[in-house]
Formats: sequence, C-alpha cells, structure tokens
Amino acid sequence: MADRSEWRTIHNLPAIPNHRFSSAIRQRRLHSDLTLAPDRTMQRLMISDTPLTTLAASLGARLLAAKLRLVTAESCTGGWIGKVLTDVSGSSAWYLGGAIAYSNELKERLLGVSHATLRDQGAVSEAAASEMATGALAQLGGEIAVAVTGIAGPSGGTPQKPVGTVWFAWAARVGGRVQVRTRHEVFPGDRESVRRATVEVALSEVFNLGF
Repeated sequence: MADRSEWRTIHNLPAIPNHRFSSAIRQRRLHSDLTLAPDRTMQRLMISDTPLTTLAASLGARLLAAKLRLVTAESCTGGWIGKVLTDVSGSSAWYLGGAIAYSNELKERLLGVSHATLRDQGAVSEAAASEMATGALAQLGGEIAVAVTGIAGPSGGTPQKPVGTVWFAWAARVGGRVQVRTRHEVFPGDRESVRRATVEVALSEVFNLGF
C-alpha cells in the first residue's frame, strides 16, 4: 500500500525559537526482511536489533548537532522505540523520554487524545496518531515527537483496519507553530514483524525530517 502523508499546522503549543525544519520530506520505502522465526534465541533477537540501534545512533548524532530533543508516544510498540533509543549511550542528551499509552484511557489522560476522536475514529486512526504526537510535545516537551498506533495482531483486525495497520505521526515545533505529518502503512508478517517494522519507520522518518 502506498503511504499517505501530509503536514498540518497547529497553533496552540509554545514556540521554541531557532529550530528549523524542512517541509519537504523524502519518502523512503523499506524493503528489509524483518521477520524473526519464533524459535530464535534471545541472543539472536538482540543481534537483530543492531540495525535499529545503528539507526538510532545516527539519528541521535543529528539531533545532538542540531540541539533538538525527541519525545515518543507509543501504543502498539509498547516502548520498543524508547528502548532502541536508550540502547544508545548518551541518548539522554537528545531523547527526553516517552509515554506508553496502550489503552484508550491513557491516550486520553496522558496525551490528551480526545474522547470524541477515539469514539468516532478509533485508536488506530490518523487523528489519534496526530493527537498523540502533539500531546507528547505538550506534555513531555522537546522539539520533535513521534507517535505510533496500530494493530500488530494476530487478533484485532477488521476489513477496514486489517492486522498490520499502523498510523504514524511526527510533530515538530517550527517557530510559533507545530507542524504535524502523518503516514499510514499496512505491514505484512506476524506480530513481531509488524512491531519491528513500525519502529524502523518511526525512526527513519524522524531522521529524514531535514533538520
């Protein structure tokens, strides 16, 4: 499925000056096979995270050079994005932390996702991801936020939202405004594959923001 993305501007968060972002976002499709056999050992699982840790380290170097800080809001990944980021030594200089909001209750309470959004569009929706990202900036600080919400499976899918459906949102402070970009994917594979692919896309697109 082709990805779908856009930038929107939100005016209700405070400005943090002197941070510039490119509005042109390079689109990159991910072709790597991220599937793990269920009988792999924990050691092999740790080795398989090496590409993600390398990506996080590169991202951290860019954020540090630009004097920008990242925050995260995770649902379907359950903290995996934060785990990969904190696998990098010294990441506290550019990663403030994140919220794991798996339930709708915590999406509302911690991140300010509206009850109407969750009722009318569902937790796995563009609107919910966008509100998670802007809520992370508002509640946690930082200059860039990434949010993910999806259906990793094997249960929970519907014809409209099959297993593998993930909505992403990236929010960035630009002068006195907050710009939000969203993306939709339907990933193949099992629960592990869907979650791993989600982490990679979430970090890759932050890296591609052009700061």
